[in-house]
Amino acid sequence: MNSVEMHKKYMQEAIRLSRENIKNGGGPFGAVIVKNNKIIAKAANKVTKNNDPTAHAEVLAIRAASKKLNNFDLSGCTIYTSCEPCPMCLGAIYWARLDKIYFGNNKSDAKNIGFDDSFIYEEIEKPYHARKIKTIQLLPEEAEKAFHEWSVKEDKIKY
Repeated sequence: MNSVEMHKKYMQEAIRLSRENIKNGGGPFGAVIVKNNKIIAKAANKVTKNNDPTAHAEVLAIRAASKKLNNFDLSGCTIYTSCEPCPMCLGAIYWARLDKIYFGNNKSDAKNIGFDDSFIYEEIEKPYHARKIKTIQLLPEEAEKAFHEWSVKEDKIKY
């Protein structure tokens, strides 16, 4: 099987998960994580099933892959997701250090069926005092102590 066929196979699995999830009462999102040409994790959106707004397919797949590999660093892995990742999932993908993202539907397609994340992209660009959700900095001098302790800690595990 050539590389194009392999990529299609993994994307088809992400799409299959998204479609199966609809039948099970969930949203139309699925994700697969691959390392060394093997699926190491897969998940479908469980927001409504788990009553967890962070239970997006990509986040759940990252959690499963990290657990399987016993590592928070997923370098060397690729994610296949049925839809372009939302801001939260994109952030999680970057934090997990995945090498590559393949996606099916794009964010405009998602917006057209009621999953519109454009307001989040807009909010991120605003200074915190101008955001829709009231955001107030509190006790920065006290909070800074933890950052200082971290910065001088010699045996820390960087992530």
